[in-house]
Amino acid sequence: MRLVAGGLLVAMAGLFLAARSLDHLHPAIGYVRAFAEAAMVGGLADWFAVTALFRHPLRLPIPHTAIIPRNKDRIAGTLAQFLRDNFLTPAVVARRMQRLDVAGAAGRWLANPPLANGRIGTGASRLFADILESLDQERLGGMAKGAIASRLRAIDLSPLFGQALSAAIASDRHLPLLDGIIRWAAKVLEANEHLIREMVHQRAGSVMRWTGLDETLANKIIAGLHKLITEMADDPQHPLRAKAVEGLERLAEDLQHKTELRARVEGFKAEMLENQAFQRWIGGLWESSRAALLRVARDPERVMAGKMGEALRQFGTTLQNDPRLADTINRFARRTAVGAASDYGDGIVRLVSDTIRGWDAETVTGRLENAVGRDLQYIRINGTLVGGLVGVILHAVDTFL
Repeated sequence: MRLVAGGLLVAMAGLFLAARSLDHLHPAIGYVRAFAEAAMVGGLADWFAVTALFRHPLRLPIPHTAIIPRNKDRIAGTLAQFLRDNFLTPAVVARRMQRLDVAGAAGRWLANPPLANGRIGTGASRLFADILESLDQERLGGMAKGAIASRLRAIDLSPLFGQALSAAIASDRHLPLLDGIIRWAAKVLEANEHLIREMVHQRAGSVMRWTGLDETLANKIIAGLHKLITEMADDPQHPLRAKAVEGLERLAEDLQHKTELRARVEGFKAEMLENQAFQRWIGGLWESSRAALLRVARDPERVMAGKMGEALRQFGTTLQNDPRLADTINRFARRTAVGAASDYGDGIVRLVSDTIRGWDAETVTGRLENAVGRDLQYIRINGTLVGGLVGVILHAVDTFL
């Protein structure tokens, strides 16, 4: 396309010289000369405008040229700040999380838990069933629920979560979480494309707006971000995935050692334990467990894991049918996501900014110019043709006036 645009400009120059030498033969040749002359002006002007975006025309240090290389660091900071303000702010994450029913999804998943097999000896099972039935159900239930609640209060969940996350990362069980984050990022980008277009339009110069290059740049930036997300989804060794894993590792470390984060986890645990719906669930869980134990004890052929599966299915049903418990879990998920955006959003922004700043000016220029692609040369072609048409109109006005 560079050859086409340059060739068209050379053709207009040749046409101008030919028309100039033959101008005396017929008045109509004057229109051809005016077209070629104005087309050269338009083509040269647009060549200058397109070139000035990425480099100095003819390597001359003309003021206000090589715009992108000169503003590389500012572009990096602006793009990073755009990501921070429109994707990684707690308000944006909270607004997105409000649309997600985490508890409902967990409830639907728990409604069909996996099963496992096991047996109990006939004599031992009968003895266990007799003892279990002889105990006071109300008192035993109260003791069991109190023991569960006390045990939960005594457990420091934050280090456990941190250790579990570290173990998951060590065995690559965190990959589904990363894949989910990437899919979420793709949806967020798709929903906020208009913000990118608006930012590029507002920050573009008058030349870029006049030529329509701002819209082209916005489209290419959006396409580039979509391509980046797709590459992250397809390439397990992508560098941004490595950075995300570093963030998860830091989160696991913070869960185990950061006092402030541990206090927030403990606050959520206390709120859960005080929730009446959660207490009712504990009561229901004990009753279901007791009934399941009795059925297993009476029938040693029944699988123990299957009974635990019933308890899980009940919990899943409770999550789907109890609005207060579901709301508590959804609030926790929302606070966790918002806290992650607040704590680690700046790190992601710095990664983007430092990466772009680390590129040399030639790399930035080449990548952006190739990203915009053929449309840059179409601007030159259109400028040549439009300039020629304007020249014809002006020549006609001059002739008839």
